[in-house]
Amino acid sequence: MGALAAEAQYGQGNDWDDLVRRWESMDWPEGCKVEIIEGIITVAPTPSAGHNNIAYRILRRLAAEIPEEWGVYQTQSLAIPTRLSAFVPDLLVAPLDEVEGPSHLVPAAVAELVAEVTSPSNASTDRITKAAAYAEAGVPLYLLIDRHAPGGPTVTLYGEPKGDVYRVLRAVPFGEAIPLPAPFDLTLDTAEFPVT
Repeated sequence: MGALAAEAQYGQGNDWDDLVRRWESMDWPEGCKVEIIEGIITVAPTPSAGHNNIAYRILRRLAAEIPEEWGVYQTQSLAIPTRLSAFVPDLLVAPLDEVEGPSHLVPAAVAELVAEVTSPSNASTDRITKAAAYAEAGVPLYLLIDRHAPGGPTVTLYGEPKGDVYRVLRAVPFGEAIPLPAPFDLTLDTAEFPVT
């Protein structure tokens, strides 16, 4: 992943509003994923086909089970100003009425579930930085699909956030099923996930 430093420019600061203004006003390459990660604006290429296939399989399962007044989003930016961060998770489940309006950003606190699928260049960010930020924002469930885990591909469901720490609710290697608790009450079959 290429990263661009969000350095202060003449007449501009490096606070949250300045970062967001710069993030929204820049002419980024079409199709790239642009996030603010702890005060640094990052630009990543589009994910691999395997990455997208995993996200799609989860999206289909979630969309079939969630309440009608919720949506599943793949390109919605979540704001976590206390961390100087704006993430674009691979999947976000949130109430439809919370994801409305002209802003590109919605508060991360509106999320019911966030899912990230690791890529080689962002795995540690998804495991550490985003997990801490989502927990701090009060996101109830964080699903990490770690295709690049040191011991082999795994899926970890985090929950019960306290401060910037989650409790591991369940962790399984690819090939095993992982249940999602209420309000989802569904089981994901990770055997369907491509390993490469």
